[in-house]
Amino acid sequence: MSTPDPLILPGLPRDAEGPVFAAPWEAQAFALAVQLHERGAFTWSEWAQALSEAVKAGGPADDGSRYYEHWLAALERLVTAKRLAGAEALQARKHAWEAAYLRTPHGKPVTL
Repeated sequence: MSTPDPLILPGLPRDAEGPVFAAPWEAQAFALAVQLHERGAFTWSEWAQALSEAVKAGGPADDGSRYYEHWLAALERLVTAKRLAGAEALQARKHAWEAAYLRTPHGKPVTL
């Protein structure tokens, strides 16, 4: 998988070595996409197409700061299209994480 060009996505967080994750959920979404691909859930071509469509849907003003939001949208689209999980199940999980986040004291790990 290629690294995004920093000139194309200037808002993507970076350090001296390249792109970094701004939040733990970004790393988790990245790892989930890699694992699903490795298990044969989708091809890299399918992934690239889904991610490209999600980034384009972000509009021309998107500077890359929302890259992993697009990543997650592409992942959700592929998961539902491949019938790995239904849209309702994904929505229920989002609500569960949101509720867990809201009840977790600042600085503590969020758990379901």
